[in-house]
Order: sequence, then structure tokens, then C-alpha cells
Amino acid sequence: MSEAEDRKPQSDEARSGFDPEITSEFAIPAGLAVPRTGGEPETTSEFAVPSGLDVGSPAAAEGEGSAFSVPSTYSARQAPVAFTPAEGVPVVSLIKDLPWQDRMRTMLRMPVADRPAPEPGPKAEEGGPAVPRVLDLTLRIGELLLAGGEGAEDVEAAMFAVCRSYGLDRCEPNVTFTLLSISYQPSLVEDPVTASRTVRRRGTDYTRLAAVFRLVDDLSDPESHLSLEEAYRRLAEMRRNRHPYPTWVLTSASGLLAGAASVLVGGDLVVFVAAALGAMLGDRLAWLCAGRGLPEFYQFLVAAMPPAAIGIALTLANVEVKASAVITGGLFALLPGRALVAGVQDGLTGFYITAAARLLEVMYFFVGIVAGVLVMLYVGVQLGAHLNPDAALGITKRPLWQIGASMLLSLTFAVLLQQERSTVLAVTLNGGVAWSVYGAMHYAGEISPVASTAVAAGVVGLFGQLLSRYRFASALPYTTAAIGPLLPGSATYFGLLAIAQNEVDAGLVSITKAAALAMAIAIGVNLGSEISRLFLRIGSAEKRRAAKRTRGF
Repeated sequence: MSEAEDRKPQSDEARSGFDPEITSEFAIPAGLAVPRTGGEPETTSEFAVPSGLDVGSPAAAEGEGSAFSVPSTYSARQAPVAFTPAEGVPVVSLIKDLPWQDRMRTMLRMPVADRPAPEPGPKAEEGGPAVPRVLDLTLRIGELLLAGGEGAEDVEAAMFAVCRSYGLDRCEPNVTFTLLSISYQPSLVEDPVTASRTVRRRGTDYTRLAAVFRLVDDLSDPESHLSLEEAYRRLAEMRRNRHPYPTWVLTSASGLLAGAASVLVGGDLVVFVAAALGAMLGDRLAWLCAGRGLPEFYQFLVAAMPPAAIGIALTLANVEVKASAVITGGLFALLPGRALVAGVQDGLTGFYITAAARLLEVMYFFVGIVAGVLVMLYVGVQLGAHLNPDAALGITKRPLWQIGASMLLSLTFAVLLQQERSTVLAVTLNGGVAWSVYGAMHYAGEISPVASTAVAAGVVGLFGQLLSRYRFASALPYTTAAIGPLLPGSATYFGLLAIAQNEVDAGLVSITKAAALAMAIAIGVNLGSEISRLFLRIGSAEKRRAAKRTRGF
């Protein structure tokens, strides 16, 4: 018998009582009767209730054994705490009238899949945005911000805001000390587009920094409708614009800053003039070295020599002045407070590579200042100059003079930072408030200088952040110049003087104190900025998610 004839009677038998499509080996043999139930089909699950076990059936709303039925032991009043709250998962609120820095920072701290997609706006050109040009514009804006001293987190937020304004939501900016990169992936199945740019030169021009912030703010505004060509044109104007203050104004500001700093540490009119002359001479020498292409290390080394030389010359001439105040005033104009605050801020916000690079840069600048001052102090000691390290304890308490000097110091520091004229008054008042807080705590309250400096710097950061949010601008112009009166110039000088006189232990103690004061300034400014966000709607923990750092796991 052929195979076809053999299969035919089997198919006829299957038609009598079973489905003809059942050809599996699990088919029920003929003659085996299976009881049929009127409700559910045969239960084969391992979760089925054994026969003979009586279980109180739930309400008839759900079928028996349903995964969505409420257990009989459940009580709504004594329910355990659920992972998802009863009102649902909180939604990140990105209110449009809030600063773009906070909105973009909030989304950067979210995974890419959880970020809300941008609303389609008229800025997207016909056929979609030109991705390479948008990425190039983003990198150019980030370069200006990073070169101007902005923190890495704010630079990333600005880059993300620019990309998002043109509809590129799946982008990831990355900022290090000298390298900026950004990657955009249109979808999960398409290849990403990546571009990078290197920061070759750094300059201090807070006027340009404020202009870049205004450009990013206009790009983030859905009602501005800025095209790529218009954004490029404004960016080119920022690069072509000259600095707001000429060179002779900057040199004069450097001298006034040193003179004001000398008054803070007990100097008189003669000391003021001597410190101003030394600082202006050092500034001119530094400009000369910069024009010859020498690195900044040697520029700081050369700039630190004239104030120390003038102080030693006055001591050798037996002029009744405080030579320590002259040298300390000259150091105030050189201490890299801006780079120190930016480095500590990057470290506190999780950008450890950038923070390490910035702090290493600060260390090199500081070593250059130390080398320049030590050379002159060593020469002075060899020539018989009687420089007394104990003079640090004889600072005269003159509240009104010191408050006025601190305000003058902040004013001149703002000019050196090339700030806009509209911000100079605010930062001058902020510097006066900072010194008032420090003097009230340290001189009147007899609190340690490190704690007093930290609190005063926190006030600077708080006021600076609130002023920047009021004007929708960067916080750097309102904070950097205001911390000038708090810089550890005297502790640095007396530590170097002790080392030059072979009192290494005392010198290291004073240098350590200077480092502690510098860290207190940087941490205080950052803490004040973070505290200010507690009073803003976007600043709650629900809206500004922080990364969970490792604790050994």
C-alpha cells in the first residue's frame, strides 16, 4: 500500500470526531473521552488550585484566578508603601519662562529615552535642520563659553539648548578642559553624527560671555525664530568686537586693585601708591612677555617680581612703611581666583577630568607667583632687608576704610575681567557685602578666618546667582570679582617669606592656610549658588535630579 493510501483512512477517521488540522503528536487518541467544562478550557497551569481545596471566591467582577483581582487579605488602609506613588510618577516640569540653564541642566541629567521631545517650531528649515551646521554652531558657542571660564556643566547645558532649539533632541554634548564634542543620533537604527572642537586660547572677557548667553537665550525662546544664518552672524559680531576697556584702563585697574588690597591689610597712602606702582609695572612686563609668546607661567613669574622688589627697596631705604602690605597688594592682582572657583565647581558637579585640569592650571600659576616672589625675597634677605613675618598679626581694624577698599578692589577686578558696565555696580556692592560679612565674623565675632571666608563666599554666590537669574545671564560676572577681597594674599606672602628665611615649617603652615582659604572661597561660592536654587521653582529635588555617586558599590 502506498503512503497516500495509508494516510487516507486516517484522515477520514479524523473527520469523524476531531479537527482535521490537528497533526501534532499531542493530539488526543480516538476513543479517549475527555470531560468538557462549560467555563474555562482545560487548566494546565502550575498555579491552578488543586481539586478538593475550597478557596473563597473573590467578587464576581473579575474572573477566578485573574492576575488583576484584589487578594482577600488586602486592606487599603494598611497597604504597604508602593514604589510608584498613588498620584503617579512625577513629571519633570520645564516651564518656558524659567532660565534655559535650569531647563537644559534638568534634561541633561535625565536618560535620553526619558527626555521630553522638543515641540516642532518654525525654526526648523524646510526638509529638517542642517545637522552638520547646527553641530558646528553649537561647538563654536561652547568654545566661547569654555574659553571665557564658564563651568563645564553650564557649557554642556548651553550646547544642549542650541541643539534642542533646532529640533535635535537626541544629542549628547561632552566637555573637558580643552576638548568639546557632541554626538547626534537621529534614531536608534541610524548612524550617529559626531563633531568636536579644541579650545586653543583662553581669554577673560565677560562682556563676550554675556553676549553668548543672550544668544543662547534667544535661541531657546520659541518666539524669537532665529535662523542659522542669523545665529552665525551674531556669533561673528561677538568675535570681531573689541574689548570694552582699553589697555591703559586695564593697567590702571591693576594698580588700583593692588593699592586697595594693601589698604585691606593695614597699609597707608604711601603703601597704596607703592603697591599700585609695583602692580602696574608687573602688568606691563607680563604684557611684554605675552607679546613675545612666552607661556603664562613665565608671565605670572615676571609679574610677581616688581611688587616684591618695591617692598624690599622701601625696607632697604629705611622708609617707615609696611613692606609686607606692598607685596601682599601686588599678589592680590595675580592670584587666579577665577580659575580656582571654576575648578572646584566642576569637581563638585561631577566633571572630575575638567576639575583636575583646572586645578592643575591653578597650581602652575601659583608656582609661577611663588617663584617670582621667592627670587626677590631671597635677594632682599641677602642684601640685609629686615622683613618680619610677625607683621601679619598687626593688621589694623579699620572697618570703614576696609569696606571702601574692598569695594574698590571688586570694582577694579570687574574692569580687569572685561565686564559690562551695567554689572559693575552690582558686583561692587556684592564685594562690599562679602567683606562686611567676613569682618563681622572674623574681627568682631573672633571666628576662624576659614569659616568666615566660607560664609562670606557663600553670600557672594547666593547674591550672584539671584542677580544672574533676575537678568537671565551668567553668574560669573556677579561672583568672580566679588570674591577678590577674600583671596588669601597675606597668607601666601607670609608663607613665602618664612620659606625664604629658612623657616620651612612656619612657611608650610601659612601656605596650607592659604590653600584652605582658597578652597573655602570656591566651595562657599558653589554652595551659595546651590542654596539659591532651593528658593526657585525649578530648583527642587524633583525637578533638578542629581546623579547618584558611588559609595563603594
